[in-house]
Amino acid sequence: MKETLYICLFLSFIILTACNKDDETIKPSIEEEMENPEPNDEERFILQPEETTNFMVDPAATPETVALFYNLKINSETSFVVGQQDALAAFYQNLAGDADMKKTTGSNPGLLGSDFMFITDDQNNENPENWFYQQELKITSDAISAYNQGMINTFCWHFREPYEGKSFYTSEMTSFQKFNAFKSILPGGENHEYYKLKLQKVAQVAQNFIGANGSLAPVIFRPFHEFDKDFFWWGNIYSTPEEFKEVWRFTVEYLRDELKVHNFLYAFSPDNSYLSKEAYLSRYPGDEYVDVVGMDNYGDIISQDEVGISIANEKLKVVSDLALEKVKVAAFTETGYFVNPFENSLTENFYTENIYQVLTANNIEIAYMIFWQNYTDSYTVPTPGMPGEQDFIDFSLKEDVLLLKNMPDMYSFPEQMAARIRLN
Repeated sequence: MKETLYICLFLSFIILTACNKDDETIKPSIEEEMENPEPNDEERFILQPEETTNFMVDPAATPETVALFYNLKINSETSFVVGQQDALAAFYQNLAGDADMKKTTGSNPGLLGSDFMFITDDQNNENPENWFYQQELKITSDAISAYNQGMINTFCWHFREPYEGKSFYTSEMTSFQKFNAFKSILPGGENHEYYKLKLQKVAQVAQNFIGANGSLAPVIFRPFHEFDKDFFWWGNIYSTPEEFKEVWRFTVEYLRDELKVHNFLYAFSPDNSYLSKEAYLSRYPGDEYVDVVGMDNYGDIISQDEVGISIANEKLKVVSDLALEKVKVAAFTETGYFVNPFENSLTENFYTENIYQVLTANNIEIAYMIFWQNYTDSYTVPTPGMPGEQDFIDFSLKEDVLLLKNMPDMYSFPEQMAARIRLN
């Protein structure tokens, strides 16, 4: 009997031990569960069409502008739009005609980048023979054409300093101009009225972006970009964080409330100097003044190595996380590697691996990204026969990459929602 009892006890011990080992193998520790929580779909906020204006800068935005915000936000969960600066006007080797991206891929970019620089230049006298006015007409025409095709318009602003109106680069300014230009456009500053005149010109042009369907083309307006560096006069060493926020808030309120511009989304885009959410937000003017959170980044991309690409992705992850937290649109607002075939070269699979990794690793959700423009002697988007051509084509064919040819309608809501917005 004793022997039978001992045998039973021994077998029970073996079974219990085996069960415990199996449990250890299958069940993670409490610490592991805390570090890697299971995704909870109920916790994720899903933007509804009727709620969209609650998260926008302008509650009175046009229906098309509201729809653009909504569609950018929703589509960013699964895809991102690819665009290029001056895609309809700047060409590698001056080979005009189709956009360089279309020459290579068969499709226009999904987004057109433009600039208010020439439009607001002091020398633009709106005379038909004036070169700056001719540029205004060309830029305006391209923006309207882009809208008519279904593309998205975004405008930056290389705003010339207000004292002499000659440059936006601090390397070309006097010490006095560098350290006083931004402060001078603050409310009460010596150049504040000058600044208001420039905003009036911006508003005049924006309110004439009338498409073939009679509606105003929405614009993603991106003022004071790369403000965390010192090469522009709006750079961070030339103003305090509070002064920067004050100018930003004035800009939004003057355009929206005084000048009645209701086809703008406002984009906030530092360069790549930040490493944390806190650093990114150091000059952030507030959720009620920003629609798009973005990042410009050339410095980390230029290395074309794994370290730089990983760092760029981590910084873009900060933007993506903030957009999820604040219900904003996230974007990679400027990037590119400038290829001059006689001076430098692309690494193999630069677009399909390097750029794609920046945009997609770590579950990033980005609504759009934009390559800077092609120049006569260099390009960020390869043209037929140039190094990187096939790699860019392969990049454009990825399932989550949207060019114009496979882009959904960005300006429409369900009809009942559009009617409700019009009533408001």
